[in-house]
Amino acid sequence: MGYPLAIRNCRKIPGMAIFNGEWLPGPEIPVLQDGTVHVWRFPLALSEEDVAGLRARLSKDEITRADRFVFPEHRRRFTVARGVLRTVLARYLAVDPAEMCFEYGSHGKPFLAGHDLHFNLSHSGGLGLLALVRGQRIGADVEQIREKVRHEQIANRFFSSGEVEALGRLPQPQRVVAFFTCWTRKEAYIKAIGEGLSCPLDRFDVSVVPGEPAELLCVRGDPGATTQWTMRALDLGPGYVGAVVVEGKVCKLQSWQWI
Repeated sequence: MGYPLAIRNCRKIPGMAIFNGEWLPGPEIPVLQDGTVHVWRFPLALSEEDVAGLRARLSKDEITRADRFVFPEHRRRFTVARGVLRTVLARYLAVDPAEMCFEYGSHGKPFLAGHDLHFNLSHSGGLGLLALVRGQRIGADVEQIREKVRHEQIANRFFSSGEVEALGRLPQPQRVVAFFTCWTRKEAYIKAIGEGLSCPLDRFDVSVVPGEPAELLCVRGDPGATTQWTMRALDLGPGYVGAVVVEGKVCKLQSWQWI
């Protein structure tokens, strides 16, 4: 997603696991009703056999994209993420995963033409995340919490002045988690509106304090935006933070584990 190099290269906090075991396995035939959001999480570290099986479900252009990665680990993560995306979407649409054809928005966000199933995919570290809803724009983001990150410099460069002030009021030990909390909420919003990082991150404010409700506080130049979007924090287990943003109201959010 074009993250600053300081985020991509920093070291994770030691001793933090990926899953906390609270997410139940997802249904083979999921039913997604209007106003409900389904969130699936999945591991990126799979066996060679499983990776090969997922690669077989990719389109030719996805395989080409995967093979462009210089490092094998990046190639594997892309393959797993796109393979799981196809596998899960196939459960909702009752089709062969390999037969789905994605189209892409102006900023590269994939979608299924002719379907009301909207989705967004994200992955970081060893964890992938997929969020789905019917008939509403949606964005999701997951980030692995990292210890050695220049969070103050990155926040000063990319975040709004209000967010920088909110981060500065927190005790020092909380600021790294708060930084990534803020980042995921902002990423989820710009992915939902379909603009990607072409939307300046300081154009809007989100809540930053971990454990407090996730909120879109304001969008400069669009005073009605805060009532048009629903933002939710995601409990992904130790070592990770995540958020989902949906156009309109959300009546229910269900979380599933992909196996």
